[in-house]
Amino acid sequence: GPAGTSAKEAQPERKCVLTGRHDARGELVRLALSPDGDVLPDALARAPGRGAWIGVSQADLAAAVAGGKLRGALARAFKGAPLTIPADLPERTRAALTRALHDLAADAAVRVVVLAASGRSFSAGANLNWMQRMAGYSEAQNVEDALGLARLMHALYTFRKPTLARVHGSAFAGGLGLVACCDIAVAAPEATFCLTEVRLGMIPAVITPYVVAAIGERQARRYCLTAERFDAAEAFRLGLVHEVVDAAGLDARIDALAGQLLLGGPGALAECKAWVAEAAARPIDEALVVESARRIAALRASPEGREGVTAFLEKRTARWVAEAKR
Repeated sequence: GPAGTSAKEAQPERKCVLTGRHDARGELVRLALSPDGDVLPDALARAPGRGAWIGVSQADLAAAVAGGKLRGALARAFKGAPLTIPADLPERTRAALTRALHDLAADAAVRVVVLAASGRSFSAGANLNWMQRMAGYSEAQNVEDALGLARLMHALYTFRKPTLARVHGSAFAGGLGLVACCDIAVAAPEATFCLTEVRLGMIPAVITPYVVAAIGERQARRYCLTAERFDAAEAFRLGLVHEVVDAAGLDARIDALAGQLLLGGPGALAECKAWVAEAAARPIDEALVVESARRIAALRASPEGREGVTAFLEKRTARWVAEAKR
């Protein structure tokens, strides 16, 4: 289903394409889009200054692009800026976000990515503008529109680095799909969830595989069919979110989890994600036993594996942990 904030939550001004707090380490990245659907540029250089909030207006962005001042991996140096899915996710925005995830996956400076929202909702569903445009689409246009969101979800689900969802307010339709695509999800008690599509005469097609992976087929059947709302406690019971934390402590808990993730070897984290996904889809047979042995053997012989074991034996911090603290 489409993701986004509701129309009534749209900001009155078109500004702040990307906001963030500069972090020289660059290991924890949060992306931001304006709620009104402004498009992120494909690449952003490190912003000047440290510890300051940075707002990029459309005019400033245009000037920076014209002057060739924006370059490098998207949002490489931003820590603390949330990913806000806008009220309307046009194809070009979805494509930009998908490319951003591919860029971040290739950027060694990025170790963890957090999805969050700065408005009242994590992602409250489609708005009227999108619905009106969709009603006039041809079948081919509808397929292309849906593919944009499907590719974004797949890019997030298969992202090789750890992803965290910080959920508050509503996470409806595609917003719920984003939560399901992340490795770890933490929600405020007031968060609400809903798969709304059938009440619009549609189905949550592109997000269903990820919802099923998160909560299982049996529970997915119920909530996809009834489109009933459920709270954070039920999301926790279902396994959609891993923890429910008071809103005041949500950021601290996300930062603590990110800190735990940074203790792991970057290569090991990527291999672990890939292996969990593969192992879950395979029968536990002799081929799986052999493959599991092969994988651990390869990591034991890798430079990162040797460094981890050596650091443990020498009772010192592994290099990747020290690098994250610089």
